[in-house]
Amino acid sequence: MLKTEVQSRQNLIDGKFVDAQSQATFESRSPAHKHEVVGVFPRSGADDVDRAVKAARQAFKSWHKVPAPKRAELLYRAAAIITRRKEEMAQALTREMGKVLKEARGDVQEAIDMTLFVAGEGRRMHGETTPSELPNKFAMSVRQPLGVVAAITPWNFPVAIPSWKLMPALLAGNTVVFKPATDTPNCGQLFIEVLVEAGVPAGVVNLVHGSGSEVGHALLTHPDINLISFTGSTETGREVLRQCGDRNRKSTVELGGKNAIMVMDDADLDLAVEGAVWGAFGTSGQRCTSSSRLVVHRKVVDAFTTKLVARAKALRLGDGLLETTEVGPVINQAALEKIHRYTEIGQAEGARLMCGGEVESGGACADGTYYRPTVFADVKPSMRIAQEEIFGPTTVVIPVDSLDEAVEVTNGVAYGLSAAIYTQNVNQAFAALAEVNTGLFYVNASTIGAEVQLPFGGTKCTGNGHREAGTPVLDIYTEWKACYIDYSGRLQKAQIDT
Repeated sequence: MLKTEVQSRQNLIDGKFVDAQSQATFESRSPAHKHEVVGVFPRSGADDVDRAVKAARQAFKSWHKVPAPKRAELLYRAAAIITRRKEEMAQALTREMGKVLKEARGDVQEAIDMTLFVAGEGRRMHGETTPSELPNKFAMSVRQPLGVVAAITPWNFPVAIPSWKLMPALLAGNTVVFKPATDTPNCGQLFIEVLVEAGVPAGVVNLVHGSGSEVGHALLTHPDINLISFTGSTETGREVLRQCGDRNRKSTVELGGKNAIMVMDDADLDLAVEGAVWGAFGTSGQRCTSSSRLVVHRKVVDAFTTKLVARAKALRLGDGLLETTEVGPVINQAALEKIHRYTEIGQAEGARLMCGGEVESGGACADGTYYRPTVFADVKPSMRIAQEEIFGPTTVVIPVDSLDEAVEVTNGVAYGLSAAIYTQNVNQAFAALAEVNTGLFYVNASTIGAEVQLPFGGTKCTGNGHREAGTPVLDIYTEWKACYIDYSGRLQKAQIDT
């Protein structure tokens, strides 16, 4: 097990590691052991943000002129460094965020995959050529960078999600000011250290630690930022959209989910239960794609629920650094209290608590923020526990009588991120795929497990319609420019001369 001494960290501004101008600091603590300090970080403010944005604006003047294939070479170097440091970064991630070590390794691997995928686009940032309606005239479109990007990332994927934002932003020729979550600042620091080692020029990437109310607000309101890229809570995302709307500034927001697995009466129940356990309790339910609703055909709901509850009760809670642990802590005390409030809400609504529903504070879990995997049965689609994002190890079983009803229930929430169906009937699978209104859809697999080469994002209140990952990610970080080259030697007036 890797033991890391407490370190004092700094912001990175214009190529130099510096303290916050106020000299104020905050601590990052392990959710598995609340008294364990991971590191001490600068509590930055608007002045620090302003310095970082000015450095990024200045660096943009030269960085955007570097050919995209050359910018990609930096990303290839970064991927190699992350690969070399994978175990170190994974163990640091588990220590700070709490997810079990095998999931932390997956988090870091996703950053490797994303970095390599995006780097490959350095020679494929395709525009289009198209025939002009006039003779002796050439028409095409090209991509151009935006300028300065503010990347605000969450704590639940503190290595993977920064790679989703920073790598395509850099490849496209933008410069970046990066604010990692205050619950996982060390992971953000390690990510930036990789880019520094890879040779990122001064000012191209800047790191500013601090709270959303100070650093986040300063980024939202700074006049010299061209794009806000945010992943986090729906409430904060709406504020990002309001602030950017008032300033006519581009934004991309990836917000919540209330994802459903549909289990039909012909499903392989053991496989469906395995998918539900992984989807509901992986990362302690702290994924925007977590399977927080299980929409099960009434003919098999009792058998499915019995198997699910048995599996949930058997899950081993503990420090994620132990290879035997299956469910780690939730991120902090506030999250623990919120999750338990939803247990109380579910019971008050009349749902049947089948297992869990309690804070785990005994034995090895005594010094952390642990919640027992929780399953509710007899849940109605209109209940709050079936409508609102809990973001913890809680899932609800909703009985239905048909595929049509399952689709209606699945679509009947404010979010539209991910959904899945378990069935042996290809017709049912394709019918559900066509009618379910989500950005991600799985057949005979859980609601989690997106791959970097396909677009990631959702519909409705899950975001504002943009897609991260896949080639569509470049549409976030570039502007299209239409170009016309007239070699006729005379003035042609487009539609007038047609």
